Amino acid sequence: MLEAAERAGLDAVGITDHCNVSTRSVPGRAKREHGFNLDLTYERRREAIESLRERYDVEIYDGVELDYDPRDEPAIESFIEEAGFDYVIGSVHELEDECIFNRSYFVEHSESERRELVDGYYRKIVALLEFDAFDVLGHVDAIERTPELRGYATDRHYERVADALVGSTTVPEINAGKVGLEYGKYHPAPAFLDALRDRGVRFVPGTDSHRPDELVERVSLLDDRFSELGLDPVSPLD
Repeated sequence: MLEAAERAGLDAVGITDHCNVSTRSVPGRAKREHGFNLDLTYERRREAIESLRERYDVEIYDGVELDYDPRDEPAIESFIEEAGFDYVIGSVHELEDECIFNRSYFVEHSESERRELVDGYYRKIVALLEFDAFDVLGHVDAIERTPELRGYATDRHYERVADALVGSTTVPEINAGKVGLEYGKYHPAPAFLDALRDRGVRFVPGTDSHRPDELVERVSLLDDRFSELGLDPVSPLD
């Protein structure tokens, strides 16, 4: 990833492994199945980052992406204070104790149930912003990646999130994690982006890269996107 960052011409890159600190049973299962164990290994990773700083001509920031649920706020707050990351991304991945990307779970839900789920998703986003413990809000409308939950968000949802961002120190991403999927390239979607920009919200660039080739491609796409929108990116460290 650091070699890719150099090829992409970056001066700095943040390494933000996914992490879940909940003690609830369903997130605990996800930790076991997917290896979201940075809460147990972050000190070892920090040592590795420190050693790599001597080998690469790019600044490396020690970050984390934390799953957010209101029930986990005490555990999240305690871990953030204990670990002392350079910056912290907060994101929502769970509805009804299921991952929002688990299509098989949502396919049997009725239209009204899906609308209620999407409403609940955006209530969680607003709660995350009111908690105000994160530096960055990750992929704010990630729920659109799931076809069964796509298209139920409304201007009211966008405006509620935009208003919450105005009162929060958390900054949203323009996130390139949708690249290659059939419904667009970036989070947030254009209508959502307009609601945020109308309130003067600023943005951090996020590649959401899980492989080096993604990083190189998405850095270029994000440069184009910020230029197209006439926006100056901000740093999660600001």
